[in-house]
Amino acid sequence: MSRRQVRSTGGARVAVVGRPNVGKSTLVNRIAGRRDAIVQELPGVTRDRSTHPAEWLGQAFTLIDTGGWTPGWAPDRTVMDELVSAQAEAATREADVVLFVVDASVGVTSEDEAVAKWLRTAGIPVVLVANKADAVNDVERASQIAELYALGVGDPSLVSALHGSGSGDLLDDVMGRLRRLGALDRPDEEDDGIPDVALIGRPNVGKSSLFNKLVGSDRVIVDDVPGTTRDPVDTLLEVERDDGTTRTYRLIDTAGLRKKKAKLDTTEFYSTVRTRKSLDRTDVALLLIDSAEPIGEQEQKLAREIVDAGRAVVLVHNKWDLTDDDRREQIDRERDRLLQFMAFAPMRRISALTGRGVVKLFDDIDAVHEAWSTRVPTGQLNQWLADAVAASPPPLGRDHRPVKIRYVTQVSSQPPRFKLFTNQRLEAGYLRYLERRLRERFGFVGTPLRLDVSIRAGWEERDR
Repeated sequence: MSRRQVRSTGGARVAVVGRPNVGKSTLVNRIAGRRDAIVQELPGVTRDRSTHPAEWLGQAFTLIDTGGWTPGWAPDRTVMDELVSAQAEAATREADVVLFVVDASVGVTSEDEAVAKWLRTAGIPVVLVANKADAVNDVERASQIAELYALGVGDPSLVSALHGSGSGDLLDDVMGRLRRLGALDRPDEEDDGIPDVALIGRPNVGKSSLFNKLVGSDRVIVDDVPGTTRDPVDTLLEVERDDGTTRTYRLIDTAGLRKKKAKLDTTEFYSTVRTRKSLDRTDVALLLIDSAEPIGEQEQKLAREIVDAGRAVVLVHNKWDLTDDDRREQIDRERDRLLQFMAFAPMRRISALTGRGVVKLFDDIDAVHEAWSTRVPTGQLNQWLADAVAASPPPLGRDHRPVKIRYVTQVSSQPPRFKLFTNQRLEAGYLRYLERRLRERFGFVGTPLRLDVSIRAGWEERDR
């Protein structure tokens, strides 16, 4: 089974790079027209490269936000800085045009000069963006502009990402460059029917390691420190199956959701908000569980959020290679006791570190996505209903009168939703029975089901 990354929505791609804390994510939010990227007045908040759809004057393109690039000679450069810089360099290689952001209120630094030198050797069109230009007075502006020209990457665009001044002229320049390159004429990737697959789990459960294994490259930063991933990271992945067929998936790596009672700093808070927003646009959730740790309240809460959101789900036991026979028996008991409301979810035992079982997840994703999208003809449903009621009639209703279910129909899919038309209310226990019989007859592996009851008063009067 071969895999390759493909371009995300929008044929043209614009990367935003620069040293840490110059306002790159603020600029991304300004251009995208929404608060997609996490912004905080601290260096190093953005780490992985993340993509954001944008549009200017009817032309769509994709923004790539990156973490701060730091030169190799920086005395305080950490391993994390090196990984973040590698992600920024990868984003530059993917881009058609690069926005090189500097802080005009500070002036050109030695780090800016190092970024400029790196970009000059990259051979990619660069637009120099002097952010926070509104904080520079007229006296200083002339000398600042002279410094910017000395970087050797062309004319600077003076903007304020925070207030929006100069952003229109900047975008006009960017679109003109993309047009001359022919990037705007490049057809967009077709998104219809592409499953959105989110990796959900508590911090440090191995989501980013699994993401990289699924993609087949180091797409996101992996570190033992919880909270390494902050912004959701999307990647379109084309997978060629053994039978020669090809399917595309959109994988979403998310920040770990911490316990609600845990004290979150501002960055962690916004990471959590964006993770929950990612769940809203997800088709399939891969709920990761650390096999070496007990299943607890946090996993229960995440599972409940996935079910309540109506998403298809695969239960993924990561780090299975670190468990012994006793622990594996405990896991089965914990899952049956704590996640019984998600008994419909298929389970996959994997090791994101070694790759064991990872490729089989694509079969699981296909199966649950198909069930999530299934529509059952009304005729088949009503035959199923007749069999289910004959096997176990509903309990007597009000005043000990019989409860009659006239018919059933499926009103929607993703997730499958059914409406039962009755003369009286159905008890919760009987609805659970009907859901169980639905799954026995039609499968519905890995997807929540919704059973609604419509009571027709006229029928009740007629049955008296």
